[in-house]
Amino acid sequence: MNKQDDTATDAPTTVPDWATAALVLADGQVFWGQGIGAATDAVGEVCFNTSMTGYQEILTDPSYAGQIITFTFPHIGNVGANDEDIETLNPAARGLVLRADITQPSNHRALSHLDAWLVQHDLPGICSIDTRRLTRLIRDGGAPSGLVCHSPDGSFDIPALQAKAAAWPSLEGMDLAAEVTCTQNYSWEETQWQLGQGHGSQKQPKYHVVAMDFGIKRNILRCLASAQCRVTVVPASTSAEDILALKPDGIFLSNGPGDPAATGKYAVPAIRALIGSGKPIFGICLGHQMLSLALGAKTEKMHMGHRGANQPVKDLATGKVEITSQNHGFVVRRESLPAGVVESHTSLFDGSVEGIRVEGQPIFSVQYHPEASPGPQDSHYLFQRFIDLMAA
Repeated sequence: MNKQDDTATDAPTTVPDWATAALVLADGQVFWGQGIGAATDAVGEVCFNTSMTGYQEILTDPSYAGQIITFTFPHIGNVGANDEDIETLNPAARGLVLRADITQPSNHRALSHLDAWLVQHDLPGICSIDTRRLTRLIRDGGAPSGLVCHSPDGSFDIPALQAKAAAWPSLEGMDLAAEVTCTQNYSWEETQWQLGQGHGSQKQPKYHVVAMDFGIKRNILRCLASAQCRVTVVPASTSAEDILALKPDGIFLSNGPGDPAATGKYAVPAIRALIGSGKPIFGICLGHQMLSLALGAKTEKMHMGHRGANQPVKDLATGKVEITSQNHGFVVRRESLPAGVVESHTSLFDGSVEGIRVEGQPIFSVQYHPEASPGPQDSHYLFQRFIDLMAA
């Protein structure tokens, strides 16, 4: 029997002799597998991502703080790991779940094996489990709390692990942006990566953008720098007064993890004041959600969220369909949008709100990730839209 056909049990009694890792869910289910990465355990919300590429970018995206990522694509590790395809220095994800063991690297840019990179960053994982079954479980029942434990000697205290998984709270109500934001202002000049050249540097900027860091991805900063922007990144709790004192041409509200209502307790008042300044504002993901809150809308937790690089979104102004990269577990409630705030983009998966704009003001935001790393480049025009608003 293929051990992947018998990896989950509702009431585990004995540990399979081949198992060196376990994924324990809050409801008591246990998926047995083999350990990868760091020999430790980690608890969080178990979600899945359907992307076929970009596993290193996904694992280093700060928006995954508090989450254990199940990769539905079975072959993870084939491009190895390097120091360029990262979205932050210190990964915020808790762990990962794979169908097959990590693939041997076969890429000219690889500096290390993915397993060595996971050990370096203290990230535990499990492979050789039926990820299709787990994905269906998440799809039907929502993202559960869970714990991944890598124990090379095959020793597991399942009741204790189950209790730890069950005790972990939902992401609803969590202000995780406070855990991943920067602690002081810094400047960013690095531009997008190009084959044979690597990353460049912006030396002749035309515009100054202040970015509120709720868990910002490096490739967003690279896109802004490539669009002739000098970027000053500030902590999530920075006041509107301090932001405006930096004399920005535009203000960017970044992506990030956790519940927007929780982070919004301190960020929304600042965003409201920035709206009143008349400066162009562009928000992505969590920044989109908190901009919506500041304008008077409401957000709610989704059943399982959108995570992957194949999400179709319709631009309601042009009728164009974009294939987008997404990672979010909360959404803006359409019926809560106030007068003067117009839905600009809609998900063709489930009809949820994917973008807004404010009538008569240079303010807009999207739920998805136009920097598209990983993912296609369908949505890069949004950065130019922001530039055009600052130029005007």
